[in-house]
Amino acid sequence: MGTDEKSTLGTASDPQAAQEISTPQADATAAATNDEQHNSVQLTPDASDGIVKRYTTPLKHPIDADINLYDFLEDRVSRLPDTPMISYKDEAGAWQNYSATEFRDLVKSIAKGLIGWGARPGESVAIIAHTSWQWVALDMAIMSIGCVTVPVYETNSPSQIRSVFNDSEVVLAFAEDDEQAAKIETVNDDIPSLRDEFTITAGAIDAIRAFGTSVDDREFQARKDACHGDHLATIIYTSGSTGTPKGVEISHRNMAAECMDALQYMPRAINIPDRRLLLFLPMSHVFARFMCIVGFSGTLTVGLSSNMKTIVKDFETFGPTLLLAVPRVYEKVYNAASQRAGTGVAGKMFAGAAECAIEWSALEQAGEKPTLRLRMKHAFYENIVYKKIRTIFGPNADFAITGGAPMDSRLSNFFNGIGMPVLEGYGMTETSGPVSVSLPENNHIGTIGQPLCGTTAGVAEDGELCFKGQCVCMGYHNQPEVTAQQIVDGWIHTGDLGDIDEDGFITITGRKKDLIITAGGKNVSPSVLETTIMTSPVISQALIIGDRKPFIAALITLDLEDANAWLVAHGAQPAENLEELSKNPIIRMEVERIIKRANEGVSRAESIRKFEILPDEWTVDNGMITASLKTRRAQIVEHYKKLIDTVIYVPRKK
Repeated sequence: MGTDEKSTLGTASDPQAAQEISTPQADATAAATNDEQHNSVQLTPDASDGIVKRYTTPLKHPIDADINLYDFLEDRVSRLPDTPMISYKDEAGAWQNYSATEFRDLVKSIAKGLIGWGARPGESVAIIAHTSWQWVALDMAIMSIGCVTVPVYETNSPSQIRSVFNDSEVVLAFAEDDEQAAKIETVNDDIPSLRDEFTITAGAIDAIRAFGTSVDDREFQARKDACHGDHLATIIYTSGSTGTPKGVEISHRNMAAECMDALQYMPRAINIPDRRLLLFLPMSHVFARFMCIVGFSGTLTVGLSSNMKTIVKDFETFGPTLLLAVPRVYEKVYNAASQRAGTGVAGKMFAGAAECAIEWSALEQAGEKPTLRLRMKHAFYENIVYKKIRTIFGPNADFAITGGAPMDSRLSNFFNGIGMPVLEGYGMTETSGPVSVSLPENNHIGTIGQPLCGTTAGVAEDGELCFKGQCVCMGYHNQPEVTAQQIVDGWIHTGDLGDIDEDGFITITGRKKDLIITAGGKNVSPSVLETTIMTSPVISQALIIGDRKPFIAALITLDLEDANAWLVAHGAQPAENLEELSKNPIIRMEVERIIKRANEGVSRAESIRKFEILPDEWTVDNGMITASLKTRRAQIVEHYKKLIDTVIYVPRKK
């Protein structure tokens, strides 16, 4: 399928269009006529909706998102019936494939089984399992017949499971294994709606399909046809980094529009021949769900893996063209390459190659040409260093996308400079997935790119970043008050502070709730400092503190495995545990180095004056981070309150 061919449900196209600045008066008039046709920044200081700046990337072709998500499977079969659509590893570790036709038929048989079991339209079905073909097949089957998929993180406790199940009134649950099933059994008596539970490793797929032997295709088709765009498809519970998890309601239309917008915006990633994605993110997260479904709507072969220990080997054997990972993964790749080089001649070689790549990228970003000397150095390092690093990502890697946390600009420039651009994107559960991302041919480092086609980005009067489009969720389950607060006039208020430049590129400057105001009245966004600090190979997590305090400080946790590898690479002895590691003077010197570098990017009033290296870990189990690995600021500050109040900020003697 060529890039100019039209799919039944979506089209591939070049999203780049001529940009022009328009006047506020003209914008206001045109916006009243058709708000989705602008692709220029609009300044509307007197806007009635409270959005003072906005930018829309228009659709290249009209879309009809009033569909059942299962229609994407049927459409894929009509276009590419025999090509691999889902890949997975068998027990021997070899990759196996489901063609589009095979996977569609599998999903249909599971859906008929659900009907035979007694699942009624609108009822909720939960999945607690790792990323696998079973997860994806169950998800599509559940949604196809008008039921609602409720994903649950594998790390959730029995009490959390009980809360989610009761809030969404789950009637049927699919558990990964006996461990997950036991959690459900623990709270089963407290979940009145729950009628049954199946265990995937104990033959759940075959069992549920057996219920469908007496259900014919016409009954399935009738159920499928009765469920359309505005029906609820899934309730995804946020990880709760800023409070109690909320159930986000996403309709078939929301997710379908999100996929169709992405097809037009970024065909190079998902809608030209021979595109491959290795997906190892948890399916409980909206981004993984989106990538699977957009893969069906486009041309992707989606490889599913959940074993991070084999990820480098999986890159090699599966050969993805597109990579998706949080910034921490790319930090680890860089740090591993640096550690392997060591401190001798090879170490100096790597350091020189890194600086060359960063300089090369910085000039490219500025629209300037490299000098002859820099071109010669870059060509030399290409054969000696850069090519070897790129092979880590497999033989077909084209580019990478990251999100979930800010990417350090030096790291972005490094990867861009070695020919493996890592593009930053942005999205929320509430937007059904990503709403903006940079493009490989138009990558503005330090931004999260432009909005996807059909999506409008806006900045509110207080600097809050907002988005509008068909991808914005229906609301929060059983929380109409929260829905009214967060979604106003169709705009989802993200809680993030940001800005939009005249070309529509969006910059995140911090979170409203995380903004620190020092005793001297200085506003400090902690994410800028934390992002830089966490590029150190020895550091696991960093949290900036200083709200209503006289200066900014930092709490630091260490990564025992990576820090020990770094110590060995520098000719030092590894530590036995985090307690010993936290007191190591060499580690402290490294932390001081990265703190100093972080401070170079901010004013003195925003700089870190003190830091504490903690002998602890922040984990999901101890409540310091969420299931999606975001720090829980309030919990951490409360846990270390005594340390903060008596050691970092030493009380003045009376």
